[in-house]
Amino acid sequence: MSFLVIGECVADIVREPATADVVHPGGSPANVAYGLARLGRDTTLLTQLADDDSGRLIADHLTGAGVRIAVGGAPARTPTAVVSLDRLGQASYAFDIAWTLTADEPPATEGPVRHVHLGSIAAVTAPGAGTVLALTGRLRSTATVSYDPNVRPALMGEHGPAVARVERCVALADLVKASDEDLAWLYPGESPEKVAARWLALGPAVVLVTRGGAGSLAVTRDHTVSAGAPPVAVVDTVGAGDSFMSAVLDALAGRDRAGLAALGAADLAGLLARAGAAAAVTVSRAGARPPDRAELDAALAAG
Repeated sequence: MSFLVIGECVADIVREPATADVVHPGGSPANVAYGLARLGRDTTLLTQLADDDSGRLIADHLTGAGVRIAVGGAPARTPTAVVSLDRLGQASYAFDIAWTLTADEPPATEGPVRHVHLGSIAAVTAPGAGTVLALTGRLRSTATVSYDPNVRPALMGEHGPAVARVERCVALADLVKASDEDLAWLYPGESPEKVAARWLALGPAVVLVTRGGAGSLAVTRDHTVSAGAPPVAVVDTVGAGDSFMSAVLDALAGRDRAGLAALGAADLAGLLARAGAAAAVTVSRAGARPPDRAELDAALAAG
């Protein structure tokens, strides 16, 4: 099977106290595609890249892992995010991003697309978001769909319309992953369990919530399962949620909608453990560098 990821690439300019800036390839969907390829999955990323130094850096990074890149229009410059890290490695972001994706047809892939992942800026930012949602709507007749809002408040615009855009994506998806910070911005004062129930009513079979050092949560119509976070010395948190997402999609590869709906409590516990281990490997080193399969298996064995 092939995975199709639709979304932005971003050059992450990492800024730490008393050190020189370092540029890392980034962008949440691009990180998910990279993580899937690192785990050996056939993966195509439909994105936008400029012909500049940052664009070439990102393209080399992705293709080096085996990601197939399909470009739907080239922006004037590759999007950037200044990632400022505090002394605990926690990240905050400032963006220079435009998203104007154009594509009349899904890109060519090695095999039939059986899963589509969308997320972050690309799924809610006009005018390109219209292309993302149209392609996803066409493909979901033969493919399952996942979505990660990966909320960036500075880019979301007015709150009410932003929530409506996110919920439109949730309604297209079979699996949704969000962080507790995403949910706090989208639905202030509501518990993750309450938001999960709201989203399940829109259509997904599974809602996953990451909670940083507090672990993660999986909610279906029949089960609610939580897991702690593996102990790890944090270098930075860049890409942790995307590594979690890649490991989830890898673990669920081949399940159709009925298979996702049938996940039991033990399945969900194993899923959270595997995805949590992937995120722990990523935060143990600088940048969005998810594990390959051997590293992930070793992390699980050690944990």
